[in-house]
Amino acid sequence: MTDNYAVVGNPIAHSLSPRIHGAFAAQTGQDIHYGRQLVEEGAFAAFARGFFASGGCGLNVTMPFKLDACDFADELTERARAAGAVNTLKKLHDGRVLGDNTDGAGLVSDIRDNLGWVIRDRRVLVLGAGGAARGVLLPLLAETPERIHIANRTVAKAEWLAKEFSADAEITAGGLEEFPCAFDLIINASSAGLSNEMPRLPEKILGENCKAYDMVYGAEPTPFMCWAKARGATVADGLGMLVGQAAESFFLWRGLRPDVAPILQQLRKELQNK
Repeated sequence: MTDNYAVVGNPIAHSLSPRIHGAFAAQTGQDIHYGRQLVEEGAFAAFARGFFASGGCGLNVTMPFKLDACDFADELTERARAAGAVNTLKKLHDGRVLGDNTDGAGLVSDIRDNLGWVIRDRRVLVLGAGGAARGVLLPLLAETPERIHIANRTVAKAEWLAKEFSADAEITAGGLEEFPCAFDLIINASSAGLSNEMPRLPEKILGENCKAYDMVYGAEPTPFMCWAKARGATVADGLGMLVGQAAESFFLWRGLRPDVAPILQQLRKELQNK
């Protein structure tokens, strides 16, 4: 019997998730159907109830419904509670729905396993203090960096987010003008990346052999990547994070970990050929 899954968002036509999960299913021999679903704002809960009532097994959730999915879930994983948002829903055997957030796991797996960059004992700067930043902090902290500093245009928002996670490690916060040190790893989680922009940053934040990671991706390097590379940093975009968070969702649903390398390589090739 074919199990049904889907990705839900608005807009959704651009989503690579059906392609990625189709490749995972073929690779692991799983009988699933995975579709796209456009849902109007305000209608997420009604759609999700109907999907699971009709036998649906799981949903991926993208903008603007991650908070709606968090409210919809009957139970949350620790990382979903920490993120305050859900990007993966799974129907449990008892009929309840589990909410998870796999974004941070996707980020860490890309940085650590695909790129071979080190997080442990490194000084990490996170640019931005919105949902994207919040969603990756717990998995980043699990890698035991030396410190994490959150920088945001609105300093109070960065300070509030740092306070939320301060029990787990040394986390500081500030604006985009003054920084406590140079950093080994800089992660751009700011909303500016979504509009192909970047904040003005001082060069002194780039430590020796600095790695710079942008959570968005595209056919061309982002402005943040161009800025960092021109100043000697090693750079990467978020395509590997996209595939990594999908692999984590697939594991939650099916209990199998797919090999992300072939699909990531294929998607990268297709982007470069556009």
